[in-house]
Amino acid sequence: MKKAVLLIAILMLTGITVHAQEKLTGLEIMKKVYNRPTGNDMEANLTMILISSSGNERVREIKQYIKDSGDVEKKIMFFIKPADVRNTSFMNWSYDDPKKDDDQWIYLPALKKIKRISSDSKGDYFMGSDFTYDDLGDRKPEEDTHKILREEKLNGEDCYVIESIPKDEDYMYSKTVTWIIKDKWIGLKKEFYDEDGEYLKILNIKDYKKIKDYWIITQTEMDNVQKNHKTVMKLSNIKIDTGIPDSKFTERMMKRGLK
Repeated sequence: MKKAVLLIAILMLTGITVHAQEKLTGLEIMKKVYNRPTGNDMEANLTMILISSSGNERVREIKQYIKDSGDVEKKIMFFIKPADVRNTSFMNWSYDDPKKDDDQWIYLPALKKIKRISSDSKGDYFMGSDFTYDDLGDRKPEEDTHKILREEKLNGEDCYVIESIPKDEDYMYSKTVTWIIKDKWIGLKKEFYDEDGEYLKILNIKDYKKIKDYWIITQTEMDNVQKNHKTVMKLSNIKIDTGIPDSKFTERMMKRGLK
């Protein structure tokens, strides 16, 4: 008994406190992923490769800009090649307010018209890819109920495996399952299930790197197992915190393009 009292006294005198390790909830883990710092702004070249079931490839070259002003993250993409999609542009505004949905627009040069993406159209696939308009936005953690299924290694990384079920029963996915790297808070793999609960597609992170102390995902691969179609996204010439002006993210700029 005296030894126990003496040990407690020593711990108190040296300022050492013993705490049980706090266990994170599924929601807290997904919030860490959502809030992972990636810089105030970023510009990069984006290569989109569409791969058909027969192995044929279509390559699209895009210039992308992103800016996070605190309460809203803005993204704009300008298609450069090939000629049939040149000058097409897409813009997404994601708000920190969990009650506010993303705003999205697409400019189609053949029509010389900017189209606002309605909530009913966010399940449509973007420019022939395997990413929906909704996938290109930022889904807020509060929109789903999250459950930790297990912990396991994937590609040598210690991961949480999180099941996320949408609170909105009419959402396009019945659930997703994500492998989260514990110390980097990167979603390394994500499975999507359709409205009927059938396995639909899988997103794999093929490459990521540290740039200016930020973990940046540089290559992803979305494989639609139901359509046997694949989309690869590769980022290059990445520049972070260069001071991109707000004027870059406007409907006027969508029409103007990269002139």
